[in-house]
Amino acid sequence: MALLTKASKRSGLSEAFWGYVFVAPWLIGLFALTLGPMLQSLYLSMTRYHLLESPKWTGLANYKEILLEDDTFVQSLGVTFRYVLFSVPLKLAFALLVAMLLYRSIRGMAVFRSIYYLPSLIGGSLAIAAIWRNIFGMEGVVNKLLAFFGVAPMDWINLPDTSLTTLIALAVWQFGSAMVIFLAGLKQIPNDLYEAAAVDGSSRIRTFFSVTIPMLTPIILFNLVMQTINSFQMFTQAFVITKGGPIDSTLVYALYLYQKAFVFFEMGYASGLAWILMLLIAAATAVIFITSRKWVHYEN
Repeated sequence: MALLTKASKRSGLSEAFWGYVFVAPWLIGLFALTLGPMLQSLYLSMTRYHLLESPKWTGLANYKEILLEDDTFVQSLGVTFRYVLFSVPLKLAFALLVAMLLYRSIRGMAVFRSIYYLPSLIGGSLAIAAIWRNIFGMEGVVNKLLAFFGVAPMDWINLPDTSLTTLIALAVWQFGSAMVIFLAGLKQIPNDLYEAAAVDGSSRIRTFFSVTIPMLTPIILFNLVMQTINSFQMFTQAFVITKGGPIDSTLVYALYLYQKAFVFFEMGYASGLAWILMLLIAAATAVIFITSRKWVHYEN
């Protein structure tokens, strides 16, 4: 009996040892690449730290300046909120529409799904952002198409009223990831519900809003959270296409943070901006989850 107890203890210790060995790379990455830099950033956010000088402790002075004295911070925050409020719903609506179209089981549909997913794979690249800038340029495809219908060309990128629209359009074009998730959700809806709706004489539109949408609400919640987080952090498109202009009309939050850190080398101030962004994203996510209790429906 004692031998069995000792053997079981050795076996348990051996399993625990190898468990820690296999999880060690993740733990090292967590502490060295995530928690460590986060804590350092939190410390720097409370210092006056120019990249070429040693950090000097200032407490909450950076946060006070950001929240109470920085008009550009307010401007970037407003631009970011407008971008999120328009791009996220439009992207999700377009992704769901395409997912409904690609849900049919016909020959070659897998190829079409792959093609429609491509924008999400390449849409965040510098090359696509540069191409997008040309598309909306004075000699771009959009103005040529408008000219065909007799509409005068517009300088989409350099007009404050339309510059943000080009970035929102690019975000909507990158609907592939949300579309794939919607497709997976559509396949999980039981056909019995559609058959029951057909027996009751429900139209396609009524079935869509009474069956499809309620059954997809958990998927909508997931896509809404992920796209909101990604939209708050949008940087590459604004940096390449508009560079924040004209007159800061596309100066999104992440671009302003980048300017403070790598143009003006105010690392302490930029760290404060980064922590405020994290809190904003956490607050937006919390609001979505709290309100989801009233519109998300689960099978149970």
